[in-house]
Amino acid sequence: MVSATLDNETRPGLSVQISRVSHAYRTGAEPVDVIDNVTFGVDPGEFVALLGPSGCGKSTLLRLVAGLDQPSEGKVGTDMVRVTGPDPARLLVFQDPTLFPWRTVRQNIALGLEARGVAGDHRAATDEALALVGLEAFADALPHELSGGMAQRAALARVLINHPRLLLLDEPFGKLDALTRMTLQGELLRLWQQGGFTTMLVTHDVEEALLLAQRVIVFGPRPASVVFEAEVDLPYPRHRDDPGFIALRRDILIALGHGEEL
Repeated sequence: MVSATLDNETRPGLSVQISRVSHAYRTGAEPVDVIDNVTFGVDPGEFVALLGPSGCGKSTLLRLVAGLDQPSEGKVGTDMVRVTGPDPARLLVFQDPTLFPWRTVRQNIALGLEARGVAGDHRAATDEALALVGLEAFADALPHELSGGMAQRAALARVLINHPRLLLLDEPFGKLDALTRMTLQGELLRLWQQGGFTTMLVTHDVEEALLLAQRVIVFGPRPASVVFEAEVDLPYPRHRDDPGFIALRRDILIALGHGEEL
C-alpha cells in the first residue's frame, strides 16, 4: 500500500539517462525530425532546465522521459532502467492545468490517488497537498472560480500528492502574468528543495531557467540537439542583477544566436 500522506515518503529523486536519442513524427509522406542524437544525464535530486526556441523539440523530449512516447532511436532510462511507458514515479505537468471543470479543487487533486487505486479516505492527503500549495481556502471551489495561478497550483498539488521521484514540467508558467509567474517560480523552488525530487523544466525563458535550475541544457532549432550546457553555480535565491547571473545569461543568449541583442 502506498502512503497517502506527503510527509511519510522521502524517496530520493530518480536519475535520468538519455542516450543518443532521436525522434521523428510522421505527419504525412515524410517524417518530421524533432530530436537529433541527444545525449545527457540528470543526477538524482538535480534541477535541470531544458531551454531552446519554441517548437525545437523540448516538449517531445519531456514526453519521452515521461514514457508517453518511445524514441525513434536511442534509449531513455531512469535509475538505469529503460523507460517503456508511464509510471507514477515520473509525472508531467503541462502548460495548461487541465482540471476537470465539474470537480472541486479537492476532488481534482485526489484524482491521482484514485487513478492509482489507493484505497481509503483521501481527505488527509488532499488537505496536506492543498496546504503545500496554499489552496486550503479554495478546496471546495470549482476550476472556473480560480485564477490562472491558482489553477496551476492545483495541477501541481495533483502531481505532488503522488510523491513523484521525477517531476517533469512543460512550460507550466508560460501563460501566467509576470507577477504570478514570479510567485509560482518561488513556490516551485521551495517544493523542490523540500521534496528532494529530480526536476526537469522545459522553458524558452532564459531568466526563468537561470533563476531555478542548477544546470541549463540549451537546444538549437528543430530538430533539437544540444548546443550548450551551463552549470548555474549561484546560491538561492538568485537575483537578475548578480554579475554571475548576467554572465550566464549572456553566454546562453549567444549560444541561442541572440548575441547581437546584448
